[in-house]
Amino acid sequence: MNIAEAKRTVGSRSLSVPDRALYALFARHADADRHAIDRRRYRGTDLRMSFDVYLARVYGLSWLAFFALLGPTFGLVFAVQPETLAVIAAFLEAGVPVVDQVGVPAMPRTYAAVLAAGTVAYAGKRGVVRAGGAYLRWVTAARKADIERTLPGAVRYLHALSSGSDGQRTMLRKVADGEAYGETAVSIRKVLNTAALTGNVSDGLRRVARDTPSRDALAPFLLKFREHADQGSDALSNYLHMESRMLGHRQARARQRAEGFLELLAELFIVLLVMPSLFVIVLTVMSVLSPGLSEPIRTPYGSVTLRAAIIYGSAGFVLAVGACASALVDDLRPADQTVEYRRPRDLLGVLVTASTNPASAAVVFAGPALLAAAGLRSIGYEPANVVLLSYVSYALPVGFVSVRRARRDDAKDREIKDFIHAVSGHVSLGRPFPEAVELVARDVDLGALDPDVADLAFNLRLTTKEATHPQSDLRSDALDRFVERVGTPLAEQTIGLVTGALDAGSDTEAVFETLQAEIGRLYHEKQALRAGMLVYVAVGWTTALLVIAIAVAVNTYMLDGFAQLSALSGTSGFALDPNAVQPGRDRFRFYVVTQATMLASGWFAGMASRGRYEALLHSGALVAVCYVVFAGAKMI
Repeated sequence: MNIAEAKRTVGSRSLSVPDRALYALFARHADADRHAIDRRRYRGTDLRMSFDVYLARVYGLSWLAFFALLGPTFGLVFAVQPETLAVIAAFLEAGVPVVDQVGVPAMPRTYAAVLAAGTVAYAGKRGVVRAGGAYLRWVTAARKADIERTLPGAVRYLHALSSGSDGQRTMLRKVADGEAYGETAVSIRKVLNTAALTGNVSDGLRRVARDTPSRDALAPFLLKFREHADQGSDALSNYLHMESRMLGHRQARARQRAEGFLELLAELFIVLLVMPSLFVIVLTVMSVLSPGLSEPIRTPYGSVTLRAAIIYGSAGFVLAVGACASALVDDLRPADQTVEYRRPRDLLGVLVTASTNPASAAVVFAGPALLAAAGLRSIGYEPANVVLLSYVSYALPVGFVSVRRARRDDAKDREIKDFIHAVSGHVSLGRPFPEAVELVARDVDLGALDPDVADLAFNLRLTTKEATHPQSDLRSDALDRFVERVGTPLAEQTIGLVTGALDAGSDTEAVFETLQAEIGRLYHEKQALRAGMLVYVAVGWTTALLVIAIAVAVNTYMLDGFAQLSALSGTSGFALDPNAVQPGRDRFRFYVVTQATMLASGWFAGMASRGRYEALLHSGALVAVCYVVFAGAKMI
């Protein structure tokens, strides 16, 4: 492939000057056998560049890493004292197999620095190339997971569309335009783009089935869709009905496996959070008998004792464990059960929606939290408590807004299920869809959903519009507005199905029968997920309260005894460090580790409950509880 061909692979955009240079230098590597697997993985991604250009960028970055590591490593090794180099050489000579028999040849410090710098730089260069391949693997795996999550819903949507008069190209276009179908929609768009170039939908289906990362789900579906579409609409409808049921069962089994992994994650989480607190207790005991733990270590930021470094490192470890566990919980949660809040673009809209939209609240309450931090510092609070208490002042209001919004969304989801059943009853009696909605809005009490249904009924009553907008567009716009007002994943997944199916001319009664089954299944899944996740909320809180109890017991009953033991150094025959235990200092260190555990536990519990905004609420509440306990017991 030459540069002109590479330009065509990135669409209408031409290659930049750096890309031209990198392509000329490194594009030859794209044909190497060692990158055959990377090329195959690349086909499963959705990157907006050719594989040759991507690989050229990776190799360019690898050489940048090479030279970035070469100089500093040489300078660092050259600055090491000869005695230290001799110790390192002796260690290698004694511990490395073969080298312990051959020995390490003596060499000047310059040669050793060149050798070490070259080795580190080359390792960095190879690491960047490997990371480029790993990135393709990660992107492919992420796309595969998203496709397998969204494909069942897309197939059910196609089944609803199949009862109408649309052809397969139009049916696929409606799936491709659906935001709820994620990477499945992206794959369908690739099918349609290929069909636009070749003039044949079958070619697009075949090519995407060949390149998709979902070899076990999307690829066979596309090939069978192509086969049954050629046999007629009845064969396609029957196939889509059967396939939607099979994919639903497969998705249920995948969720069961995720629940099993989540149970293992919760058990590991408890161990990893309780372990640092116990380790700090053991370290406190050992510091009495091991004076070396109190020796200072010089760092670029000042000197610190080994014991302090380990304790504060334990606090950092706890925060890292909490962040990783929270990210895993968020990843295991089905994306169709996750609400993404979007704040308005204008400042006034952000201020107006701060009490109902957690995304807006997260911006609005940042200012008061900073003011609270300044006020706390001005009245004499220590920096650690300033950070923690200002975090509480920010996290609790945002979390309360999140819970309030979630409860309102839950109420709407309960009512939208009743709304669909009520509308379906009227439609089954032969009434038109707009009339059915109007009757439901007038006669049925839908609680939190009443204003949204009234707005939908009003918009569906409109019968005049510009000539360029047919009546089907009017109905679609009304339903889209309804979905936006409700703002829950359940509404997006179900009402969107109605929009496309009615526009396709599908049988209205059949559409609503399908919709009743779909909304019942989705609501049941939501309730089951909520009930299952409450267990892990309890795990987070129980772990946090257990750590508080351990810390309070140690501070109350053990630290003073350790302090008296270390003070016996002058009267006993043992070499004890009289300053190993200082109750005030050590209580503060226990407090820091405990507060880190509160943050980690709160993040885990909140992510298991409803997401990152509720994680702020749980972590802020636990931090506040920990502060009240320690401050009330005079331990800080």
